[in-house]
Amino acid sequence: MKTLRDLKVKIFADGADKAGMLEMYRHPHIRGFTTNPTLMRKAGVNDYAAFAQDLLKCIPDRPLSFEVFSDDIAEMERQALKISKWGTNVYTKIPITNTKGESCVGLVRRLSQAGVKLNVTAMLPLDQVRDISAALAGGPSSFVSVFAGRIADTGRDPVPLMAAAMEMLAPYPNEELIWASCRELLNILQADSIGCHIITVPNDVLKKLDLVGRDLRDYSLDTVKTFRKDAVGAGYTL
Repeated sequence: MKTLRDLKVKIFADGADKAGMLEMYRHPHIRGFTTNPTLMRKAGVNDYAAFAQDLLKCIPDRPLSFEVFSDDIAEMERQALKISKWGTNVYTKIPITNTKGESCVGLVRRLSQAGVKLNVTAMLPLDQVRDISAALAGGPSSFVSVFAGRIADTGRDPVPLMAAAMEMLAPYPNEELIWASCRELLNILQADSIGCHIITVPNDVLKKLDLVGRDLRDYSLDTVKTFRKDAVGAGYTL
């Protein structure tokens, strides 16, 4: 059984709660950070740019991904160029399509050729990975983000698909595959087993990292103790 120290996959914290992100920043095994408009809204962020720039002052030395939010391809490009100037550690997130299903592959190619570090997001099927990896070829360091957790939500095993995605990226040294939408600690070990470069993990899962490799008998006993403690605390009687 692997321990946290044995893992080669890079763990990125996924969220938009500043306090939680800074807590994870104190841990050297957290190698980067990602967020998105949905997470920001849930965290109560009102000023997108102010939040991002404040966060970059606190986290200046690890990759941070911020996403465009326009639905118009031309406006996405304007936003992407603006976001890319916020810091040298910034990766600009571009969705694989807009809400009309119009491809962003051409936009990704233009931005990559312009030297913008990208995180292309919301990908699921392999043909999207194929097209985006080709569009990013020869550009700066970029991430290809496949939502393995959402693939699993459909009843499909994401491991073979993610392994195939790794093979697609093999010819492109500037690109790293992200196992996105992590659901549980097991996903970290699955990502590591196929050589995936990065996995994005929410804070509630990150807080369980100390459980990796834990003795199951000890964990069983702790579970029994928790049930007993809660029963006593509730004052239950029969």
